[in-house]
Amino acid sequence: MKTRSTTILTVRHGGTVAIGGDGQVTVGSAVMKADAMKLRRLADDRVLVGFAGATADAFALLERFEAKLKDYPENVPRAAIELAKEWRTDRVLRRLEAMMTVVDAGTTLLLTGNGDVIQPTDGILGIGSGGNYAVAAARALVAHSSLGAAEIVRSALAIAADIDIYTNTNIVVETLACVK
Repeated sequence: MKTRSTTILTVRHGGTVAIGGDGQVTVGSAVMKADAMKLRRLADDRVLVGFAGATADAFALLERFEAKLKDYPENVPRAAIELAKEWRTDRVLRRLEAMMTVVDAGTTLLLTGNGDVIQPTDGILGIGSGGNYAVAAARALVAHSSLGAAEIVRSALAIAADIDIYTNTNIVVETLACVK
């Protein structure tokens, strides 16, 4: 049975980076959990990670990423690249079905099992089943409102939850100050 869950959104705006996620986990047509925590603080709260996909796979990747951060403590992009290389070439990791978004004070990154490490041009990144809806809403809110990053994330995720059946309104948002 296919597991579907999650919308994770990251917005870098107004001197703050915010990352948020909903809490819904769905198996087939049933909501199994409404308040799952899909965000983690790593590296003494200097790095925020959000994940989408199969839960066990996401946790396995999160552990690996945390180890890479210990190897490259001041270089999040390098840690992400090293994880992506390992993820793509390792026989066991290659089968993992998850995506991650990683942020620190200066970087926003998407990591996938295809070896992708992508930094969005505008600092807005969404993953998961409602990711595209949340990104569209966030871009509109950045352009046409005076909201801060955390409020944009919360509002855009609520909009995505109104559209995507695999996303709910049990939203958690974490923030970091950006590098000037």
